[in-house]
Amino acid sequence: MVAAGSRAAGVSEPLPTLLVIPTGIGCEQGGFAGDALPVARLLAAASDCLITHPNVMNGAALYWSDPRIHYVEGWSLDAFAKGSLRLRPQRRQRIGVLFDAGIEPELLLRHRQVLDGARATLGLEIGPELVSDQPLGVRLSQASSGSSWGQLEQPGALLRAGSRLKQAGATAIAVVARFPDDNGSDALQAYRSGSGVDALAGAEAVISHLLVRELQIPCAHAPALAPLEPMTELDSRAAAEELGHTFLPCVLVGLSRAPDLCAASDPWRPQELAIDQVGAVVAPAGALGGETVLACADRGIPIVAVRSNSSLLQVDGAALDLDVVPAADYSSAAGLVLAWREGLDPRALMRPLSAG
Repeated sequence: MVAAGSRAAGVSEPLPTLLVIPTGIGCEQGGFAGDALPVARLLAAASDCLITHPNVMNGAALYWSDPRIHYVEGWSLDAFAKGSLRLRPQRRQRIGVLFDAGIEPELLLRHRQVLDGARATLGLEIGPELVSDQPLGVRLSQASSGSSWGQLEQPGALLRAGSRLKQAGATAIAVVARFPDDNGSDALQAYRSGSGVDALAGAEAVISHLLVRELQIPCAHAPALAPLEPMTELDSRAAAEELGHTFLPCVLVGLSRAPDLCAASDPWRPQELAIDQVGAVVAPAGALGGETVLACADRGIPIVAVRSNSSLLQVDGAALDLDVVPAADYSSAAGLVLAWREGLDPRALMRPLSAG
């Protein structure tokens, strides 16, 4: 954020905006491998300050670093929207890496090579790193609606390892857990073909939520999986996950500039972001039931409901009795954000003009 009065004449102040695309519900945009990154880039340009979560930004081997985009894990985003956390932008984080003891030696080597590459090629500060004292035991499930979720057999092992990393000086944590391989499943083939749900997303959210809630520092997750056989009819939205042996690079880049999480009761510092600064929330029109959106609605923050981003859910403004601002697609949503940032009533751009 730029302090008020420090911008050149004619240049508008940032309008902090939240972009929410729920995980594991098969969204047309943001339901695959970082395929909502173009949306994030557009909204960051329109708002000059975008707050969003790893599901939007993580593209496996592909990523995009933009100082206008704040990478905030989902539990933290909910707490921010409720007013219990503020965000303190950072130029860099010291990223501790937590490896699941269930990862096989060759696959672990591949992930450790990612750390070496990120240090040498991207200049990131990575370490300490450790292996959990027992396998985490990730289990995947699917709800009757088709959305994905998961469980962790050994949450204590995850929390013990995370605590050790924080005590050793990590200011953010990347977790790599061994996920079950299900290479021949119909669900995986549907996802790779562009018509399914990310089966890993729900379990990933469980892992990151648990760590952030306990440690109060930025955390994000990358699943460890055996490589898949090439697929000729691969949907382009899933292609980023097929480019390498790990999903870790995007997580390291995202965490490298993730904002610190500050309790609302802490003394205020310049440049911090609080929910009362947020000017808009952008979310799929049929997936408005999450805590972040509802908390913002309670505060009277405009909810931009994007109709083009369909999913398995049909929880819209009418179902929740919410007053939303409809947008046909994300280009229209960006136009609304830019209009508000410029102090314009978007209705003034329409014809015929509304009477009021």
